[in-house]
Amino acid sequence: MKEFSLKYGCNPNQTPARIFMADGEDLPVEILNGRPGYINFLDAFNAWQLVRELAKSTGQPAATSFKHVSPTSAAIGRRLSPALKRACFADGIDGLDESPLACAYARARGTDRMSSFGDFIALSDECDEVTARLIAREVSDGIIAPAYSPEALKILKAKRKGGYNIIKIDREYVPAPVERKQVFGVTFEQGRNNVEINKTLLENIVTRNKNLPEEGATDLVVALITLKYTQSNSVCFAADGQAIGVGAGQQSRIHCTRLAAEKADRWHLRQHEKTLSLRFADGVGRPEKNNIIDLYLSDESEAVLAEGEWQKYFAVRPDPFPREEREEYLAKISGVSLGSDAFFPFADNIERAARSGVSYVAQPGGSVRDGDVIAAADGHNMVMAFTGVRLFHH
Repeated sequence: MKEFSLKYGCNPNQTPARIFMADGEDLPVEILNGRPGYINFLDAFNAWQLVRELAKSTGQPAATSFKHVSPTSAAIGRRLSPALKRACFADGIDGLDESPLACAYARARGTDRMSSFGDFIALSDECDEVTARLIAREVSDGIIAPAYSPEALKILKAKRKGGYNIIKIDREYVPAPVERKQVFGVTFEQGRNNVEINKTLLENIVTRNKNLPEEGATDLVVALITLKYTQSNSVCFAADGQAIGVGAGQQSRIHCTRLAAEKADRWHLRQHEKTLSLRFADGVGRPEKNNIIDLYLSDESEAVLAEGEWQKYFAVRPDPFPREEREEYLAKISGVSLGSDAFFPFADNIERAARSGVSYVAQPGGSVRDGDVIAAADGHNMVMAFTGVRLFHH
């Protein structure tokens, strides 16, 4: 296939639209089902690069959930604890423990379920039946993977009344070393960002504490590879082989950090017994539950707990989860990793990260206030590595 015509571009008024290879070669994809759009392909190609690199770096299957050209999360194929399965709404999937790929997607989709609503999925390996059954339950726009089992393809083709977007990518495809795009009629050209992210980038530890365990190093690699395909400015929190909070596209780095930290905190709080014990009213679907849980874990919980309101959402009125109790629970969290796509200009980022259990940090370094940032990390006994590599992505 030399080109693929699109219904329109980013918006319905932007026509004509298509994807094609400038050198006249065949596209590296097959459309197995549906009719992906312009933004679908932007998500698909960025997401595929992420999972391909994550699998290569860690040696484990990887999955990501993308929305508007940034990952909501990315994860490698580790089994989920019973609590995490419940928090991710993945406790009813038969065979989940036996499919590392399905575990990876359950984690990626379950991290920030509100943002993942209507996601585009990328898988590093052949989509198996278990992963397909998990995807079939979720609201999603499409998927890209290097292969699909016959059973998986049958399940996915039935999704969205037969219109689900299924893309097969050539896993051997290597793009040209120089890339181009146009903005306002002007052509931009640059070398592709082919920097390899692995644990060697973490060797320059600048803090007093230099004890970076293997688990922390793996999570930092997960965070950095996630950031490589996240719209900048961006910050990523990671734990247990998955991105648990992504702050993307903010003009101020502290706002990236705050946003990512809030999402990471919600990920932890979703696994609290109070949250897991919520008894929803009959007829409340998973998308509605995501919104309800988000409000329940916020300072606006009265929106779902007030008399006359809770009856719409719950079979039994839940006990409130006040801020003081949430903060007490979060204060016990540690071992979280934090990556940043560029240097931290002020120590306030470290102070905010400390409140969300961050123990390990990776950032490029190079700020005139590096000393202040290092001192703040030392004050919290963090391990911080300067990678020397900026990861802006636009």
